[in-house]
Parts: sequence; C-alpha cells; structure tokens
Amino acid sequence: MSAQQSPAIGARLDAIRTEMASQGLDAFIIPRADEYLGEYVPEQNERLHWATGFTGSAGMAIVMTHSAAIFVDGRYTVQVREQVNGELFNYESLTDTPQPQYLADTLPAGSKVGFDARMHTLAWYEQANAVLTKADISLVAVTTNPIDKHWHDRPVPQLQPIMLFSEQSAGRSSADKRHEIGALVAKAGADVALVTALDSFCWLLNIRGRDVPRLPVVLGSALLWADGRMQLFVDPAKVPDGIDAHVGPNVSFHPESELQAALQALGGKKLLADPNSANAWSQLCARDAGAKLVAGMDPVALIKAAKNPSELKGMRECHVRDGVAVSRFLAWLDAEVSAGRLHDEDQLAVKLESFRLQDPLYREPSFDTISAAGANAAMCHYNHKNGTPARLTMNSIYLVDSGAQYLDGTTDVTRTLAIGEVTAEQRKMVTLVLKGHIALATARFPKGTTGQQLDAFARQHLWHHGFDFDHGTGHGVGHFLSVHEGPQRIAKNSNGVALLPGMVVSNEPGYYRGHAFGIRIENLEVVQPCAALAGAEREIYEFSALTLIPIDTRLVDKALLTETELNWLNSYHAKVLATLSPLMSGDELAWLQRATAAI
Repeated sequence: MSAQQSPAIGARLDAIRTEMASQGLDAFIIPRADEYLGEYVPEQNERLHWATGFTGSAGMAIVMTHSAAIFVDGRYTVQVREQVNGELFNYESLTDTPQPQYLADTLPAGSKVGFDARMHTLAWYEQANAVLTKADISLVAVTTNPIDKHWHDRPVPQLQPIMLFSEQSAGRSSADKRHEIGALVAKAGADVALVTALDSFCWLLNIRGRDVPRLPVVLGSALLWADGRMQLFVDPAKVPDGIDAHVGPNVSFHPESELQAALQALGGKKLLADPNSANAWSQLCARDAGAKLVAGMDPVALIKAAKNPSELKGMRECHVRDGVAVSRFLAWLDAEVSAGRLHDEDQLAVKLESFRLQDPLYREPSFDTISAAGANAAMCHYNHKNGTPARLTMNSIYLVDSGAQYLDGTTDVTRTLAIGEVTAEQRKMVTLVLKGHIALATARFPKGTTGQQLDAFARQHLWHHGFDFDHGTGHGVGHFLSVHEGPQRIAKNSNGVALLPGMVVSNEPGYYRGHAFGIRIENLEVVQPCAALAGAEREIYEFSALTLIPIDTRLVDKALLTETELNWLNSYHAKVLATLSPLMSGDELAWLQRATAAI
C-alpha cells in the first residue's frame, strides 16, 4: 500500500483510536514483530503494515490520541516517505529516538500507554517500563489488540502440515537432542525451559514447516523439561500421522490456546527463558503464577549452530548444486549483456530462481533476493519490490545477493558483477573488499576466538584507505533452517560467543558509495580444526568455503593483490572449476572455464 492510498490508513487509525479510548489508553505501540518475535513475519501477522502501509522489515509505530509516529532505521528513510502518509504520521529514527523516551517526552504525566505483551521481549518491557515509570506514565498490557479486533479482511493462513525431517538428514534423533539440551536446562538451575525460537524447537524435534515465508518452520512454542520431556503448542490440524513415532517418547502436542494454562501450572518451578528473545507475555504469565524466571540464552542455540557431520554433508552437497544454478545464471547474464539485452532487477531475480527451481530438493528462497543495479546497490538491504525495478545499464556494476532453502541445507551468496566496462576506481574498491574477504577466509584462530575478534580481518584494507561498511561481516546459517542463525556472528558489535567447529558463517565484507555503486562478496564458510596445525601448542581453527561460485575477476585490480592473495583467488577458482565442471556442459561450461581462469 502506498501513501497515496491513505484514506484506508486514516480509517484504520480512527478504529485504533476508538479502541484505545474504550480501554482508557493515551497511546498504543505497534511493533513490526509478531508474537513469535522472529525475523520473518507471516502475512496474517503484518500488523504494522496494516496500520501504516509500511512494508519494511524493521520498524515501529506509536498511535496517540491526536497524532502518530513511525520509527524506521536508515535503510528505510526513503521508502517510508513513499509508503507512509506524512500527514498521518511523523517520521522518526528507530535507532536515534528510543521509543520509550519519545513517549516520556511527548505524553503528559498520568498517561497510559498500551502494548501487546506478546509482541515485545521481556527485556524491552522492563526497560520501557522503567523509563515510563520515571515520567509517571503507565505501561499497560492490553488483553485485546486493537488491530486484531478491527482487521476484518485479515489473511487466513494456509494450513500446512508439519514436515517430518529424516533422522538421517538431521544426524541425530529427537530424543538424543532433547536429553542433551534438557541436561543444559538442569545445569542452568532450571526445571523447564521456554523454547520460543521457531527454528530451535523444529531442530529439537526433527521437524520443518511452511508457516513462515523464507523460513521452513512451524508456528508455535514449546516447553522442554530437564529430563527431556517436551510439550509443543501448535495448531493440532498441522500434526501429521506418524509424528509420535518420528519424535520418540515423551513429546506431547497441544493447541496454542493451552499455552497459558501450561505456563500458569509452573508455580513453584524454575523456568529458563531468554529475556532478549522470548515474548514478555509468556514470561510474565509464568512469573505471575509463581514460577521463578531464570534468565539465560536459548539452550538450543549453541548446539544447533555447531553442525554435526550429517548436517554438514547436506550443506556441502546443496552448495555444489547451488553453485551450478547460480553459475548457470551468471553465464546467461553475460550472454544477455553481450547481446545488448539489459533486463530489469525483477526479471534478473526471477531468472536466477528459475535455475534453482530445476533442483528437486529446492523449496524456496532463503530470503528476498537483493537484485541491485548501479546506484541501487549502494543501499545494502535494497529490495527492488519496494518500487519500480531498475534496468541494467552498460558500464556499471550489478550486485545480486541471494540464497536458497533446499531439503538438505541453506545457502546465501553475493556476487558483484561487471556490466560492460568499469572504472579503475570501481576495480580498486572491489579489490579492497576482496582482500578483506580473503583475509577472513584464510584466518587461523585459537579455540575460544569470537567473531568480534575476527571482524577487523575483513575491514583492514578498507580502513587503510579510509573506508568501511556499516553492516556485520558475517552471520550464522542454519541447516534447512534460518539463513540468519545465532548465536555466533562476525561483527564489530559485542558478541562473546566463541566460534566452534561445525558452525557455518557468512564472510561478506562490502563497500557502498551513495548514489553511485555497491560492492559485496559473500561466501558461506564452515569452521573446522586447522589440519596444517594439528598437534600445535594451541587448538587452532580455520574456515573452509562452502560456496563454490566464480568471483568476477573483471572487477579485480591484480596489481593490488599480494602473491598470497592471488594464489588464494586462483586456487579457489580451480576448486570451483573442478567441482562444478562435471555438472555443466556446452556454452555454460565454456563460460565457467573462462570465469575461473587464473589471472
């Protein structure tokens, strides 16, 4: 919905304010998140979009009696003005203007601010409540969400049955996983853990789903007991025949409506929950019933992140097939450009997926493809669907960041491509990014090293010339699960999680010059023991690239590479050629041979 379609938005704001008045509220907070607090939100839970028209992936709105504000981060400063009517909403910064403080500064003492406790973390609630209490403003958890009450044409979710993910692919039985994680719950001093991350309970039970776009999970939540027993709260209509035998003993399935009673039955128990990721409603419900909250990280996250041999086998195999699909797209693109056929960003994204669709194990993209021509690539999280897709132009750079969900793994790759001739300055910047990528890819590091400690490897060459990039260098990736998996990451910001063998992380330094061009080179890497230093004084780890797709050497200034860096690039391309060439033929194979030729 665009800002030009604002009469409907105005009517929706009126409905929200009518409901606020009936509940005695002076303001109501609308986050982009839903009750599951995941990165991806199903269509039927896009409450912020319904209330404002904004389609971005992060944001928050505050509706007050006579005014409203929408908060977005720097990625969406242009988009929000195109989609959200400035006569109905003030535009504010999500990062620079803390919303609780905004309310404290805007509302008079004695005001009441409504919020839906299912859509905020406990940590957010406690911080916001402290700020508002100082201003003599009450934070009130609503029992009826004004949006849910008035969203009369709300999409009805399709009923998608739970998928039973084979133990052979998972590498471990559900019972084995549950007992290991249950022991961690006991070690944390708790009787039971609240497992709200959708990918966590799906991994625990060896199940997958189709409830959330781009993420093969089931909507629900779970309680995992210290002895390995588990209660899953999920739509019973999704539970397939044979699931009891699949998940093993001591797993029970309940409607989501029974979660409240289960939480209230925890009086006197110690409940392990993550205040930074689980919703406030569930933890407050248990605490009010007499449970003691034990704050701690999701106990599933770390074990899930360190892939076992079966999971890594699937990841390696899907990356070979993905390498073929993306390389076939790149060969097609070069041929189209040579023939003078310059397509738009949407056509390119559709064509790329068409090659992946030929794989019977392909299910869907792992995120919305970033298909960015020319200056659009300077917006690192650009989405061509938020406006009119741009067309490629000659003598420019094209950036494509895409990924796939296969039944045996998840992929994510970015390539920056020359469309015709490029400038010496552009080659210099691409080469500086490539040097950082190589530095991280070839890093050796002792056990206990965090991604934060490695982040500067990828930035050093940009820094040396006065440049940097404003996103993280790497994120974790799941096994036919979330393409953005924690708890590990490679970034400037604080992260105390040590990298472990089996973890998969992205290596994606970039550079973005506003209104000009954008660059990113991304491979997925797996952490593994360093074979060359086996038996050394310290236990040393290294990365091994999973992604096998040519890097565009037309954008590389060979003179800026050291001999070691040049050898890495040529060796990488030799491996790409050796791995993919048996699976390609004809003009596509000829293209691959040219694209991987040593420089």
